[in-house]
Amino acid sequence: MTVSRSTLIKSSIVVAIFLVCIIYPGQIFGALGKLVSVLNPLILGAVLAYCVNLLSRQLEKWYWPHAEQKLARGSRRPLAILTALVIIILIIAGVLRLVIPQFAEAINGFFKTAPSTVNDIVRWLNQFDQNNAISQRISAATASFNWTSIQQKATKYLTAGASGVFSSTVSIFSNIFSGVVNFVLAFVFSIYLISGKEKIGGWLNRLMDDFLPVKFVAKTRYVISVTNKMFSSFIAGQVLEAFILGTLCTLGMLLFRFPDALSVGALVGVTALMPMIGAWIGGIVGFVLIAVSSPLQAILFVVYILILQQIEGNLIYPRVVGGTIGLPGILVLAAITIGGGLGGIVGMLLAVPITATLYRLMRHATFKKEGLEVKNI
Repeated sequence: MTVSRSTLIKSSIVVAIFLVCIIYPGQIFGALGKLVSVLNPLILGAVLAYCVNLLSRQLEKWYWPHAEQKLARGSRRPLAILTALVIIILIIAGVLRLVIPQFAEAINGFFKTAPSTVNDIVRWLNQFDQNNAISQRISAATASFNWTSIQQKATKYLTAGASGVFSSTVSIFSNIFSGVVNFVLAFVFSIYLISGKEKIGGWLNRLMDDFLPVKFVAKTRYVISVTNKMFSSFIAGQVLEAFILGTLCTLGMLLFRFPDALSVGALVGVTALMPMIGAWIGGIVGFVLIAVSSPLQAILFVVYILILQQIEGNLIYPRVVGGTIGLPGILVLAAITIGGGLGGIVGMLLAVPITATLYRLMRHATFKKEGLEVKNI
């Protein structure tokens, strides 16, 4: 059996690359790390473009879908992109507008009510402490507290302290400036990608058709199609799950008469975009907001969030997100657990759609191997 010259060259190249990776792993991974850091704005821009495009693509279908006028056709995409960005910004700004003033008010209220709360605790302890030993120690410890001064220092640290540290540290200021520049570059790059997606896609298709084997191109396009479907369905399911969770949290808080139901419910819904742990973040902020006016209600709210989190993690999330991507609930939980352990929050976000993509590809290959008809696989 003779080996063709092209096969021998390809095998030699693969072996050479493998040997270089084994001999110089530090240099290889270091170079890859630098390359990723350089490409960070482009990667972030591609992610932003993909997410915004999901909404703008739907908006384009609503804006004069059958119009033939040049002005209407030419303005469809810019208006869709602008509307999508405005919707996203308004949602984020609305949630912050609901939560931040309430949170600041809760912090101020905590410091205003702290002295009277301590006095109430002392009076409660006096009922059980006949010798007043405990209450005397608490009174002595809190007598030296200047609550007004503590409040002023805490407020100053939260509002101006961080900015003062940033302005005095050149390296941190440089990182902030670099982050802003990277975000601006990523944003501009994302707008460019969305605006010219057909042109860019056509150019890439021509390159693949001209320089790559036909079978490889067909398999690559199929994998890209499945991956795109899984990721878009995952994002849609994640948004739907966050809306359901935020609505349930708000309705439950209104039912049990917890304060700040709308603010906390909106925050829980937005943070639920992060799988599994988002509700905990909203729950912590909600606990702080409620604890100022009623510590007992705050404890009951924690119990309510724990129950809601169990329902969300074991029932709502696997069914809603798993249903949109066609992934069994047990695999959704397994993907989140493994992805979170390997890559934290980013790993949790990527684990479910990647697992769904692999599941769909393996299912397709299995059906094809068994000679079965492949439909909606």
